[in-house]
Amino acid sequence: MILRAFSLMALSAGLSGSALAQNVELAASAEHQLSALTDTYKQLHRNPELSHHEEKTSAFLAAELRKLGYAVTERVGKYPDGAQAYGIVGILENGRGPRLLLRTDMDALPVEERTGLEYASTVHAVNAQGQAVGVMHACGHDLHMTVFLGVAREMAARKDEWHGTLMLIGQPSEEMIDGAKAMLADNLFERFGRPDFVLSEHDSNEVPSGSVALKAGPFLAGSTGLSVTMRGIGGHGSAPQMGKDPIVLAAEFVLVSQTIVSRQIDPQQPAVLTVGTIHGGTKNNIIPDEVAMGLTLRTYSDELRDKIIADVRRTAEGLAASYGIPADRMPTVALGESTPPTLNDAALNERLRGAAVSALGADRVYEGKAVMGSEDVGLFTLNGTIPGVMYWLGAADPDKLAASRKSGVPLPSPHSALFAPVYASAIPTGVTAMTAMALDLLKK
Repeated sequence: MILRAFSLMALSAGLSGSALAQNVELAASAEHQLSALTDTYKQLHRNPELSHHEEKTSAFLAAELRKLGYAVTERVGKYPDGAQAYGIVGILENGRGPRLLLRTDMDALPVEERTGLEYASTVHAVNAQGQAVGVMHACGHDLHMTVFLGVAREMAARKDEWHGTLMLIGQPSEEMIDGAKAMLADNLFERFGRPDFVLSEHDSNEVPSGSVALKAGPFLAGSTGLSVTMRGIGGHGSAPQMGKDPIVLAAEFVLVSQTIVSRQIDPQQPAVLTVGTIHGGTKNNIIPDEVAMGLTLRTYSDELRDKIIADVRRTAEGLAASYGIPADRMPTVALGESTPPTLNDAALNERLRGAAVSALGADRVYEGKAVMGSEDVGLFTLNGTIPGVMYWLGAADPDKLAASRKSGVPLPSPHSALFAPVYASAIPTGVTAMTAMALDLLKK
């Protein structure tokens, strides 16, 4: 079956006999790994760890890479508070040539799993806010790590097919978008060398399992967290005229802020502004002194981000002034975690598309779509000075995806308690595709 599929692919792609044989062998090798990698995937899925706590996960990846002959350094990364991160770096040198950075993320989410799978997570932990939460790999980082190890094995076994240096990164805390920043702050490139290329993947429930999707240019949005605090003058709930109610003010801000994107931004410039948290008050008959809100902003450009942040400030202050809030009680808008947009290098994207088509066949390589979700992998490209590409690894059951598109009812997405990638076809596809791309970038 594999040989027949690759023979048909060769006819359409014009591959030479040796190239065809190499791709057939690579696909067969990836399939051969599936049993062991399935065990790895289920182990990782059963044992998720939250951001900043990837101790056992990183140790497992480090041990596996050492078995394959990689020189591994653990605890790479430093957070602003001085805490050491659980980042790992695996280096495999193979003569003179380019340096390729392959990255996987490792952390899980505070989500109580509801998939009902026999390998479902039952882990519970305490989050940074002191809350007891379920923990789940609801974004597919377990799938990313599994493919990562499969590629590491293929590349170690194929040293006669490439030259240069592989730099494998196990990145912590992607979900808090501070893991890449922490590793760079710990002198990542000064210690381990500056890469010539950065390559990564992310699973998608909008791409059928057994395929990949690539896209040049904007791929993921930049993300900025904002904390908006509305201040008023507290008092008794029975006498609102004696104070200034920040809850009413915050409620109006939530509604008016939605017009920033819909009425103040060019519709051809994608942007999302969402109020995700709102907290205020202690008792039903007390008007509080303030209300705190948490917002997330997504854009594809820093210029648009800065404009919307200014609009948020103007809107908050304008509403407060209209309510007669005293000058010393005006709202504050503080910036929190942030990461730039993920912008795929066009030339590198086309080169990798060619490698993917050769390895998988044109019918399994799609044109990718940009989304407003965010990642911090783009930081490794140093503002685009290093060519980088992230691509989609299909994770959806093809039949269910087709039915979803027909009905308009979406499949469980990343960050859902029901998210369950179709790993049996995604794993070998991911290993085959990324290995083929790495071999192309490091070919002799």
